[in-house]
Parts: sequence; C-alpha cells; structure tokens
Amino acid sequence: MAPLTPQLLLQRGRPKTDKLGKIQSLNLSGLELLSEHLDPNLLGRLKKLRELDLSNNLLETLPPNLGLSHLRILRCTNNQLGDVTALHQFPELEELSLEGNPFLTVSDSLKVSFLLPKLRMINGKDTASTCSQVESLDRELTNRVTAHWQKFRATVSPEEEADKVQAEFMKSAVRDVRYGPESLIEFTQWRVRMIAEELVASGGAQVQDTKIPVEHPQAAGAAKLRARKVASKRPGNDPVSLPPNKRACAFPPAQTEGSPVDADGTDGGQAALHLEPLHFLQCHSRNNSPKDLETQLWACAFEPAREEGHSGATSQTVATCGGEAVCVIDCQTGLVLHKYKVPGEEFFSVAWTALTVVTQAGHKKRWNMLAAAGLRGMVRLLHVRAGFCCSVIRAHKKAIATLCFSPTHETHLFTASYDKRIILWDIGVPNQDYKFQASQLLTLNCSSVPLRLCPVATCPDDFLLAGCEGGCCCWDVRLDQPQKQRGCEVDFVFSEDSKVSGQRVDGLAFVNEDVVASKGSGQGTIYLWSWSQTWAGRGSQSVLPVVILARLQWSPTGLAYFSLSTCPDKNLVLCGDEEGSVWIYDVEPLLKQPPPLATTPQPPTQILKWPQPTALGQPVTKTMVNTVVANAAFTYLTALTDSNIVCIWRRR
Repeated sequence: MAPLTPQLLLQRGRPKTDKLGKIQSLNLSGLELLSEHLDPNLLGRLKKLRELDLSNNLLETLPPNLGLSHLRILRCTNNQLGDVTALHQFPELEELSLEGNPFLTVSDSLKVSFLLPKLRMINGKDTASTCSQVESLDRELTNRVTAHWQKFRATVSPEEEADKVQAEFMKSAVRDVRYGPESLIEFTQWRVRMIAEELVASGGAQVQDTKIPVEHPQAAGAAKLRARKVASKRPGNDPVSLPPNKRACAFPPAQTEGSPVDADGTDGGQAALHLEPLHFLQCHSRNNSPKDLETQLWACAFEPAREEGHSGATSQTVATCGGEAVCVIDCQTGLVLHKYKVPGEEFFSVAWTALTVVTQAGHKKRWNMLAAAGLRGMVRLLHVRAGFCCSVIRAHKKAIATLCFSPTHETHLFTASYDKRIILWDIGVPNQDYKFQASQLLTLNCSSVPLRLCPVATCPDDFLLAGCEGGCCCWDVRLDQPQKQRGCEVDFVFSEDSKVSGQRVDGLAFVNEDVVASKGSGQGTIYLWSWSQTWAGRGSQSVLPVVILARLQWSPTGLAYFSLSTCPDKNLVLCGDEEGSVWIYDVEPLLKQPPPLATTPQPPTQILKWPQPTALGQPVTKTMVNTVVANAAFTYLTALTDSNIVCIWRRR
C-alpha cells in the first residue's frame, strides 16, 4: 500500500468535498495500512474530523502526533496494536473499537479508561464498570506509592545526590509496590511509574498534603472518572457468588488430619504445610444461578508464568472447566477474569501453551493460549487475554476426555477421546486473521478409553504415557518413524507377580524427571515408580511390571476419576477424595533415600479437610474433590468439586 494521498482521503471522506478541512468522517479500513503510512502532516489537515475508521489494517501502533484532537469516534478493530498509550492524543474521544487486536490485554482496557476521560463506549460496551475499577485501583496505588515514598525518604541521608535518590526511588517503587490481580500487573506498574514520577517532581508535597491520586499531565481529565455512574458487578465476575449455605467468609486455619511422617514411617520428620481456604466460587453455574449445586467441575491448570525461563517463576492465574463454561480466575483476589461459555457443551479438560507469534512487521510476541475440550469432541483455542476464541478443531467424533501440550513443542497438542484414540496435532501459529490451521501428525490406537496423558519427562518427543480404563500404556511418538497410526508399545502392571493388565488408571503424573505417580480406583494406593528402571527391564516384553519405589496411602473408595497432580519443584503429590478432602504427600524424603518397600502404604503428610460447617454458615454435607492442582511455587492450590464449587487455598 502506497502512503495516503489527499485524493484518497477526499474519495473516502464524508461529506463529499474538495477540501480536507471539511471532512468529518473518514473510512480508511481494509487498506493494509502500516503504522508508518499514517502521515501526521497529511492527517493533521483534517481539522473537523470527528469519526475515523482504521479497521482491518496492519497497524501495530498509532503515531503520537496525528493532530486529530477533535476526534469523537475511532475504530481500530482487526489490527495488530500492542500499545494504547498513543490514544491520549484524542482527549475528546467518546467511542472506541479495539476488538480483534490479539496483543492487547485487560491492562490495556484499563489504560484506555484512564487516558480517555470522556470515553463512554469501548467495543460497544459501557465503560462505567471499567472506570470504577480504574478509580479504585488508582486510589489504592496512590496510597501505596505515597507510603513507599515516605518510607524510602526516611532511609536517605542528606548527603546523597538528589538525582541518584530519585532514580533509586523510581526503581524500587515499580519493583515493590504491588496491588490487584496478576493479570493487571502491566497496568499497575504503568500507573506506579507515573505516580512515582509525580511524587519525585513535586517532592511528595501534593500527595502528602492532599491525599488525592496524582493526575498525569497526559490525562488531565482523569479526575472526572469519579463523577461517572458506577455499574453493578456482573454475576459472573463476582469473586464469591455463593448461596447462603456456601457464602465465603473469613476461615480458620485449614483443618488437617494425619501426622507428618519421615521416610522410615516415624512421626515428626516433616513440617506440615500451612494452608487456608481463601475463596469459594460458583462461577460455572447454569444461567449464573446460585442454586446450581450439581454442575460437575473436571479440570484446572495454572497459566504459564510471565517470567519465561525464570527459575522462580510462578503464576496465580488458573483456568477451570466444567459444565458449559471455562473460567480464568485470579487466585489472589478471587476475581473471574474471563469466562467463555458454549451452550450445550460440557468441558472436561483445559491445557495452556505459550506461543511465539511473529507480526507482519517481524516483531515477536508471546501468547498464552488456552485449549479447552469436552463432550462435543472439539478443541477450542482461546486467546484469553484478548478475550476471544481463535479457532475450533473438530478433533474427534466422540467426547474428548483429556488433552495436553508437548513440553518441548509449543504447537504440539495431544487429544484423548472416548473413541479410544489419541491424536497428536500441530496447531501451528495463527495467520493474519488470527486463525489456526491444525494438522494431524499421529494417531495412537488404544484398547480402552484414555483418561490421562503424560509425556515422559526425560524424552517427551519419544514416548507418551496414558492412564486408561484398561490400565497404563505407553506409545512411541517419534515423528521420524514412518507409521502414522500406531498401537500401544507396552502395558504396565503394578504387581510383580502379575502379567495381566486391565485395572483402571485414572491418575498419572511425573513427580520429577524419573518418578511417576499413578493411581486407580478401589486400590486405596498411589504408586511411585521409576520410569528409567522400569524401561530398562523391558526387553521385548509387551506387558511390563513397573519398578515400585513407594506406595502412598489414599482413600479406599471405589469411585473413579479423582485426578492426582504433582508439584515437581516442591516434590509434592496431591489428590482429592470422595469426602471433599485434599491429600498431600511430601515425597522428597522417599526420593532422596528410598526405604525398603513397606508392606503398608506411607500415610499422607497431611489431609486438608473440607472447612467446618460453621465456617460456611450452613453445612455442605456432600462434596467430592475431583481435581486439585497447585502452582509451581505452591503458593496457591485450586480444588474442583462435583457440587459446582471452586475452592482456592493459599499457603501461609
């Protein structure tokens, strides 16, 4: 596309005129415009322009000095915008459309509300609720930055250079001042930096004396946010929308059962983990009904950490699925950040991946994509931050029981279905319309329904484990082999004197690079076994006894489909049960110095019991914890129940 010309503007402008200065509405959509094509010298001649349509182009940013200060309506849908701060040049803007810009996040929506005090509509929705949220965040951030400033000043000696002191304060404020959910950290750090700059410029006098939020010069009208009507919360966004018998409140410390155990089975060797129930949510209810205590919740997964590759990186954002909804929840605040519903669907599984996407201009962006699947046999790829479904993969003709991404190939997705097949897909990366073109790489045939998938930790490109209705199986998934349809390589059995497989395995996960945790129903036992030692003894066998390192005591219930999980960084194994309890095993002593295999299973480190009825107002007498998952740092633990309750625990 050639740069814009006066002739093109006159042709696409309204009303029809021969003078640029008389154009009031201009449609520049669908011209494949890049950011550099927006010439401020040319567009600045549109002195009466009130409405501008830049949709369906390739814009990554807006030039900061377009000279359109009287603009009232701006449409920028379906571009590649990654920053919104340039919008402050339109102080009179009342309506804004930014849908279809996948690199924009919730933080950008808050920035827009802060920068444009006269904005009434964004993406066709009233901005009152967002403005209220911005106002609340801004007030608290201002108070926290001011307190940080006062504390910082008290530690500074008079001899230190002012410029150095100010630079250190700015750096420490952005690093240390925290408030709000993790998903809004980009917005909060942006505001903290602005507030700190104002404090430094004024010597702290303005905020200390008046105790009002600092006003940034680029958003002089931001104070008008307070005059706007505050909209009520939507039911789906209420962090606790429970009926009276499940109303969230201040909870006592979590009740525990069982004693910490040493590797030799004696008491007192391990310190109990101190966890407390933080939030109880009912965000998957049909029609947002607080009376829905029947929707089954099946799976959850924590979002990949923002600090990619950082050894201490962790996340507090979790995706949950059940019924017709997928929810993304901030564990710290209990806020439902996003909710995706498909009427008639029942979601059984969710999985995250972090994609590297290259823009038209060659810039690399990171996307955290969420895959969700269930009853209809379709995989939905959700761009959570931007809030839309990118693509739907019609993966199976029957329901999908579970799915997982490869840990080494970010676009490789395994789906396991009730059609007794596991398919490996390459979902690819989205095109310029943000659509995926998935391709099938392998089909793995099963003798029974696969329930859990687990790439082998030391060689995820070579072998895949699956817990199935008929046992635990292993497949060769190397892509350099010619066969695209493959049968099971090995059936694993969990008794040395047994050569027959066939017992359901509904829990499966690696504790570390070698040790696998697995369980079935009716056994009352979780097995820890060695992949490397087991595989070394394979030879030509198709049925292989596993090398058991330890047995962990679990509920003897005959009920199935309680999924176990692990926290490898902490050497923890987690599993729910039919009584609403969470069983926690610290297996580090067992892994460091495996004892002789005991005749009786090792008891759990502790059991988190469902909170006492008095803590909830009235008793929830029957609930089962189907799934329990912790984040990498084990600061938050999410448990899903069969009674439509998401329970979030926090480690103290």
